[in-house]
Amino acid sequence: MATARQLPLRIVRALNASKSLRIRTGSQPHRFIGIWVVVALGRVFVRSWELRPTGWYHTLRRERVGEIQLGTWTVPISARVIRSERVLRAVDEAYKAKYTGPGSLMYVRGFRRGRRRASTTELLPV
Repeated sequence: MATARQLPLRIVRALNASKSLRIRTGSQPHRFIGIWVVVALGRVFVRSWELRPTGWYHTLRRERVGEIQLGTWTVPISARVIRSERVLRAVDEAYKAKYTGPGSLMYVRGFRRGRRRASTTELLPV
């Protein structure tokens, strides 16, 4: 059973089984975009590849709200930036285990370093 600060278990399971999710962030309407998602330690995490100042990550950092789409569900979310080394290592390993295709290797490696690793964000219920 989910606690008040975790997404419902059915959503966590669906995201774990999915290769990506669709997200839009902030309070202003705009399109959903596809990003990679992982589940580590029973929690849902995302990282940003491009880190554009006007992109989804920086909007989520500023406003801390958004929505995700998974199939027919649209789920309001909030966010928490992760700094714990233990959690960051678990997220590193989750990306490595989930995205194993030859075309994914460059991204998995890139997500383990610098600013991209520092963009690790936990998705939470509103």
